[in-house]
Amino acid sequence: MLVSLRREYAQLVTSGAQLLLLFAGFKLESRNGWLTCLTIMAAISIMAWLSALNRLRAVRDTPTSRIASAAQGYVELTGRGLRFGESPLLSKLTALPCLWYRYKIEHRESKNEWKTVSSGESDGSFMLRDDTGECIVDLEQAELITRHRDQWHQGVYRYTEWKLLEHDSLYVIGQFRTQGSGTLEFNTREELGALLAEWKKDMPALHARFDLDNNGTLDMQEWMLARSAAKREVGKRMSEARAAPDIHIICQPRDGRLFLISNLEQNDLSRRYLFWTWAHLVIFFGALGGIGWMLQTADF
Repeated sequence: MLVSLRREYAQLVTSGAQLLLLFAGFKLESRNGWLTCLTIMAAISIMAWLSALNRLRAVRDTPTSRIASAAQGYVELTGRGLRFGESPLLSKLTALPCLWYRYKIEHRESKNEWKTVSSGESDGSFMLRDDTGECIVDLEQAELITRHRDQWHQGVYRYTEWKLLEHDSLYVIGQFRTQGSGTLEFNTREELGALLAEWKKDMPALHARFDLDNNGTLDMQEWMLARSAAKREVGKRMSEARAAPDIHIICQPRDGRLFLISNLEQNDLSRRYLFWTWAHLVIFFGALGGIGWMLQTADF
């Protein structure tokens, strides 16, 4: 949960830290204090700018693929969200059917201070469907941005819930892979050995099938019959596995690139990251200007 919370609110938390540093500079009332705060602000801003810029480039520059024809690797998909399996997922606070939820319950400690007393989020997968096929969306380590946010008060408690709803139009960017007949690694010898070892665990059943003379042991001919039967079973399993439909999955890239799931439009996401890119750049140059001015100013 901490990963997704940190990622979704990274820009806001960064801006909050910059404001705190600005406030600290006023409170310190010294040239060295201001230089320290402004230097930290500049460092935070440049790191936040790089993070927002990488997200902007990923959203803008990655072409949209169709599920059925998507290449293996880093892709961008769009489609409708569907629940995975028969049982619907119900959100924690409102008990509404959804694909994913996050909730937070806070207690009012004072007029403007709230303390979180309970929080959490779902971690199950769901399906993404376009007009060519379906794909499993593995939520682990995903950055989630949703427009569905409900908040209400009840006495001294404040309840907040975020959701992705079934049939939402979704934007997903991440690592795409396909499991199916084309990616199967089937070693006939190993499978045969494993099956015979499994049969040997139940010797009475093995003798009942292949001990033709009922003498309590399997001679060479009877053992060859058992091996032939095992080969046929392995061949049958291989054919069934190769006939099974391909399973498409999109998940967190191993190289740490953006894994984003959102019910916002791609253009809205681009504008969001473009805003933060410029905001952090302006703060960075503002902090540099402040450092330059402080270096030319005598101590307070």
